[in-house]
Amino acid sequence: VDPRTGKPLVERSLFIANTSNMPVAARETSIFLGATFGEYFRDMGYHVLMVADSTSRWAEAMREISGRLEELPGEEGYPAYLGSRLASFYERSGHVETLGRPERTGSLTIMGAVSPPGADFSEPVTQATLRIVRALYALDVNLAYRRHYPAINWLISYSLYVDNVTEWWHKEIDPSWRSLRERGLEILQKEAELEELVRLVGAEALPEEDKLLLEVARMIREDFLQQNAFHEIDTYCPPKKAVLMMKAIMMFYDYGLKALRRGITVEEIRQLKSRVLIARMKEIPNTGFEPYFEELFKSIEKDFEELIGGR
Repeated sequence: VDPRTGKPLVERSLFIANTSNMPVAARETSIFLGATFGEYFRDMGYHVLMVADSTSRWAEAMREISGRLEELPGEEGYPAYLGSRLASFYERSGHVETLGRPERTGSLTIMGAVSPPGADFSEPVTQATLRIVRALYALDVNLAYRRHYPAINWLISYSLYVDNVTEWWHKEIDPSWRSLRERGLEILQKEAELEELVRLVGAEALPEEDKLLLEVARMIREDFLQQNAFHEIDTYCPPKKAVLMMKAIMMFYDYGLKALRRGITVEEIRQLKSRVLIARMKEIPNTGFEPYFEELFKSIEKDFEELIGGR
């Protein structure tokens, strides 16, 4: 369901299906056909998202055709022009001002799914794609087994477009967006570094600051990154709300560090009422959410003042 209109997304979706038992020429053509349809609607002034699933199957069809034509093979049997063919596909995306009247703008965003055999990111299709798109959402089967959705690995995934979008985020959403993003990633990275130590000696043997970091990392994973696609509110999150959610978590972390210096334990911090409120941030409505977060920030500050003041 479209979160803005409330209507089924299928009403404005177009599907091109080419199964594995169809001729290889049809499979090789389907992706370019999808891009052509996307450009058609883009020129009408729409903003189009094209999802190609998967470019690996497309590359395999291209390899089969190349073999039948007895062309000189490249790495792993793929044609030598694999990279240029991928580039010619992805470069059709973009934001344009269309010709004609009335004046209008449109865009075509292309998202290609790559299915590397055995999750081997060093195979040719994955590497050629990464050189072109400069961004990656890495799906992790272990996260899926743990029922963490979307199952996107935050340590492997990356974007090289951060510098390009920072100005927009700071101007339109919040000036602290980039610092919050970098700090959140830093906490998740430190959590990954501590995992091996936790497996060896247990979490209880860690210093209190490391225990707090693990708790905050869990908050980021479960209360921020994890979403429920079947929940009326949690299925979608506006950018402004996402920034406020991260602000609440970072605020809890900063006050937690101050509390540790006063001799308060992480176990006591876990029992605070505001910790429960942070876990329920996802249930805050996606419209008119600012007053809710103002109350949440006040609750965090009040809880820690009472906790620290009681010592």
